[in-house]
Amino acid sequence: MGLALVHGRARSGVHAPAVKVEVYLAGGLPRMSIVGLPEAAVREAKDRVRAAIQCAQYEFPARVITVNLAPADLPKDGGRFDLPIALGILAASGQIPRESLDGYEFLGELGLTGELRPVDGALPAALAAAQAGRKLVVPLANGAEAALASGVEVHTARTLLEVCALLNGSKTLPIAEAPSAEPVSGPDMRDVRGQMHARRALEISAAGGHHLLLIGPPGCGKTLLASRLPGLLPEASETEALEAAAIASVSGRGLDPARWRERPFRAPHHTASAVALVGGGGEPRPGEVSLAHNGVLFLDELPEWDRRALEVLREPLESGIVTISRAARQNEFPARFQLVAAMNPCPCGWAGDVSGRCRCLPDAIRRYRARISGPLLDRIDLHVEVPRLPPSELRPDAPDGEASGTIRTRVEQAQQMQMQRAGVLNARLGQAETMSSCRLCERDQQLLERAIDSLQLSARAMHRILRVARTIADLAGSDQIATAHLTEAIGYRRADQSAQSQAT
Repeated sequence: MGLALVHGRARSGVHAPAVKVEVYLAGGLPRMSIVGLPEAAVREAKDRVRAAIQCAQYEFPARVITVNLAPADLPKDGGRFDLPIALGILAASGQIPRESLDGYEFLGELGLTGELRPVDGALPAALAAAQAGRKLVVPLANGAEAALASGVEVHTARTLLEVCALLNGSKTLPIAEAPSAEPVSGPDMRDVRGQMHARRALEISAAGGHHLLLIGPPGCGKTLLASRLPGLLPEASETEALEAAAIASVSGRGLDPARWRERPFRAPHHTASAVALVGGGGEPRPGEVSLAHNGVLFLDELPEWDRRALEVLREPLESGIVTISRAARQNEFPARFQLVAAMNPCPCGWAGDVSGRCRCLPDAIRRYRARISGPLLDRIDLHVEVPRLPPSELRPDAPDGEASGTIRTRVEQAQQMQMQRAGVLNARLGQAETMSSCRLCERDQQLLERAIDSLQLSARAMHRILRVARTIADLAGSDQIATAHLTEAIGYRRADQSAQSQAT
């Protein structure tokens, strides 16, 4: 009889909880069973493991083999346990030394030939292995991703035979190295002609982390402007970049290790479902809001989205977290993103244009705008009209706009002021912090109250106006919110009000 213990890692949201793979050999008619809440892909490991061991010229024991994946109440899925199970069988049968397994964690799916294939979630597993103080062995294709985690020694292998050679002491495995990060070179604001009001709103959005709604006719540059927002944001810190990379790692869509420092920009199609946006499925996976964590989520043609899909954005916009509950498990994914939405002012897209080409009836415009709920619009800080540009501003010899790098410098300075003052960006201030950081003089307080009554805005909208005014003051380098800062912030709520008035 023999017993062996191998360390592995499961996948639970963006975390990688530890799993002890216990293998026990006993006498009796040959059979193999896997216990510990395994799903179908894990139960099928017995066939892959048998073929891989035999192809590696090792003996598959003709014994009763019991594999226990502990803890028993944690669901296990995927092929990530193939390698630990195979090593446990070989160690329990005395074909590799059991003591050599100490200090290592193993991750990988086995092909029938013994080839190691990549699995999802290698980066979270590497981060967890670093905290546990153990080395990690992964398939070669996962090496660059796992090496992004600092404080852990990651070894890569192509086959089961190479891993066995390491444990037998006859060979060393190469240590994975993270690739050099490619320089971030996204779209530049220099390409945007005119649209000074929208450019200013984009800078305020970047400086304070505010959500933004662009309203304008087709072809006026809404998508062009939205795609430039990531280039205005400061470079992501290592913690922020690792959080976003870990989400991409477990999403099943792959992670490019060379671009892990780039802030994500997600632009799903308007036919995407609510599950595609917030995540879900039988094995909960992150949705678009989580894939945009610490980056930008762009929703074009906002009224064309399914109403139920848009309503699921309410909680993530406020909390920055998505919780997906299922009967057997509950997963939590971070979703701290900046929302940039774009829409036309009416069904034909030309309401309010100087050409007067819009022929939409007032009722049609009201129905079109009513597709977006008031509570969702209330959570968007900046509502900006983007007019159609005259042809003279689009000529090839027209002057370029201000470069993204220049704007980013001002954004970084404003964010430094915010972090020193409150420790968070203005858009994330709580109610108490808003009241203390966004104080107004008596005259400006009365101006704000008159604007709230005139525009019929909610208390939430009032607080968001104060935070936007605070950001405008930070961009100006001012310690206090001046009247000019407040009136500009109020103006970003008038755009939505004026668009609604066009329907009357």
